[in-house]
Amino acid sequence: MNQPRIAVVIVTYNSADVIGGALRSLVPSEGVEISAVVVVDNNSRDDSVALTKATADVLPVQSVQTGRNAGYAAAINAGLVALREVPYDALWVMNPDVRMRPDTLAVLYKELQAPGRGMTVPKMLNPDGSLQPSLRRMPTVGRAIAEAVIGGRRAGRIGSLGELITDPADYEQAGEWAWATGAALLIAADVVRALGDWDESFVLYSEETEYILRARDHGWRLWYTPDAVVEHIGGESGFNPTLAALVTLNKVKLFRRRRGAVAGAAYYGAVLLGESVRAVGGKQIAKASLAALMHPSKPPRLGD
Repeated sequence: MNQPRIAVVIVTYNSADVIGGALRSLVPSEGVEISAVVVVDNNSRDDSVALTKATADVLPVQSVQTGRNAGYAAAINAGLVALREVPYDALWVMNPDVRMRPDTLAVLYKELQAPGRGMTVPKMLNPDGSLQPSLRRMPTVGRAIAEAVIGGRRAGRIGSLGELITDPADYEQAGEWAWATGAALLIAADVVRALGDWDESFVLYSEETEYILRARDHGWRLWYTPDAVVEHIGGESGFNPTLAALVTLNKVKLFRRRRGAVAGAAYYGAVLLGESVRAVGGKQIAKASLAALMHPSKPPRLGD
C-alpha cells in the first residue's frame, strides 16, 4: 500500500539558528512520504537560505525567496504556488522552530481520515518538555471580557470561560477545537484546493485563525490528538512588544470582520479594557498593545 504523500511549507525570516533542526526532524518521518519541502524565505539577512539548500541531498527541498518581508500568509501562498505541480495528500505547515518526532505526521494523517476533519494538530511542548498551550475556543465578546478581568490563562482553566485552553487535562484527550496555533498544522489536500489563498491582509498573526475558521465555515473541522507531539521553541510574541501588539490588533480586526461592526465594537472594548489594566501595571507588552489598539491606522511595522 502506498504511503500518504505529505508536502511541507516552512516560512523563514532570519531563521538560521533553527531551520536546520526543523529540516533534520523531517528526515526520519515514518509511515509517510515527504513529496516536497518548500522553504519560503522573507528576505533573511542571515544564512537561512544557504542552510536550507544544504539539505537538498536528504530532502526534496526547494527554496523560494520573496525578496521582502512579505509576511506569513503571503509566504505560505508563495509556497502553495511552488507546489502546484506536486501531488500530495496533505499539506504540513510548520514553523522553522518546530521539531517533530518520527511518527508525528503519520499519526496526524491517520486522524485526518475521519469524515468531516479538514485539519489536525499535535500536542506542543516547550523545549523543557512542559506543555505549550496551543488550542483555542471560538472567540466571543464574553470570553474577551473574562480574559480582560481575570487574565487569559486563568480564564482558560475555568470551564469554557476563556478562549485559550490552559487546563493540562484538556490536552490529554483527543477532540475537536475551534482553532489552534498555526506553528504545526496538517491540512487535507481537498481543503487546500477548496480554500485557496491565505488572507494576506493579516501580515503576521491571525492568518491561521482566519484560515481555520474559514475551513470551519465550509464544514471542515480541526482535530487535536495528543498522540502526535512536536517541540516548539517559539513564544517570541510573549516577549516582544511589537509582535504582541500585532497579535492583539489582528485578533480584533478578524473578529470585527467575521462578526460585524456592533459585536466588533464590543470585542474591541473588552480587549482594550484588558490591555489598559495590564498597561497600568507597567507591562511593556500591554503598553505596546494598547498603543496599537488606540491607533489602528498605524500598526506596528515588521522589519524589512
